Amino acid sequence: MKVRKFLALAVATAALLATTGSIAQTAYKPEYKMSLVLGTAFPWGKGGEIWANMVRERTQGRINIKLYPGVSLIQGDQTREFSALRQGVIDLAIGSTINWSPQVKELNLFSLPFLMPDYAAIDALTQGQVGKDIFKIIDKAGVQPLAFGENGYREISNSKRAIHSPADLKGMKIRVVGSPLFQDTFTALGANPTQMSWADAQPALATGAVDGQENPISIYTAAKLHNVAQKYVTMWGYVADPLVFVVNKDIWASWTEADRAIVKQAALDAARDQIAISRKGLVEADQPLLKDLAALGTTVTKLTPEERAAFVAATRPVFDKWKKTIGADLVATAEKSIAARKK
Repeated sequence: MKVRKFLALAVATAALLATTGSIAQTAYKPEYKMSLVLGTAFPWGKGGEIWANMVRERTQGRINIKLYPGVSLIQGDQTREFSALRQGVIDLAIGSTINWSPQVKELNLFSLPFLMPDYAAIDALTQGQVGKDIFKIIDKAGVQPLAFGENGYREISNSKRAIHSPADLKGMKIRVVGSPLFQDTFTALGANPTQMSWADAQPALATGAVDGQENPISIYTAAKLHNVAQKYVTMWGYVADPLVFVVNKDIWASWTEADRAIVKQAALDAARDQIAISRKGLVEADQPLLKDLAALGTTVTKLTPEERAAFVAATRPVFDKWKKTIGADLVATAEKSIAARKK
């Protein structure tokens, strides 16, 4: 009799533990933290706002996401974001392939100088086999990837002169992100690359501590960099920066399968909208965004094919060096995808 009672108690206890375990697995937090480098005045942050709103509406408030721009969850250190995602300090993020490349070396692919000559080339990578391969790598590294967004082509601005050739960059102090590949690229061009966060960059430009910077035009305009002596902009399209919509794996596992499907579809929809916002004013035939720059008194330089070729030649040793680090097979797949793209 005692044995029967003991067994019955054990079964009941196991059932209770199974139930509470299930509840724990699907228990939703009142708020989920999304990390962003830039706020909603920029296409990057706008993408986060769109995603958060879509998720809130489509889950009927079950998943509420709060934006934390300026990578404030990690004291502004952009390069720590991916590690913080894995550790659970951050629940969701729209992150830069540049900022995450120290932890995921294959993401340096997108920063290879002059790999992607046009928007069709970016799409050929992010929406094709390379994008699938990159997502598998990110997943294996410990974060759940959902969609590719876009920060845009990184153009160069400075306070000194119009840039037409590598010689024009000689000795120029250029703010760059914390990536060794960027250091190598600008060193090869004869510049003096200076690593600093975006928060530190703007005052450094204003005081003349650095001469220039490289960022998408959407950031140049939203940050009003013409007011901090950045009078010259060169459209050279040397690298583009895809963004990745991701979720911490434990958070992802805590949601029901139905809600995971909602969050993923919302990421795809928000990414599509975010890319359109990022490219607005630049993909149109008359490129109205460049006209807006000129109206601010900015000198806009467009490289001729010959001028661009000089930059490509100067940075080719960097390309070849980093090809080995990234993975020759991945780079080869990227080059084939770009060559076969529909323009």
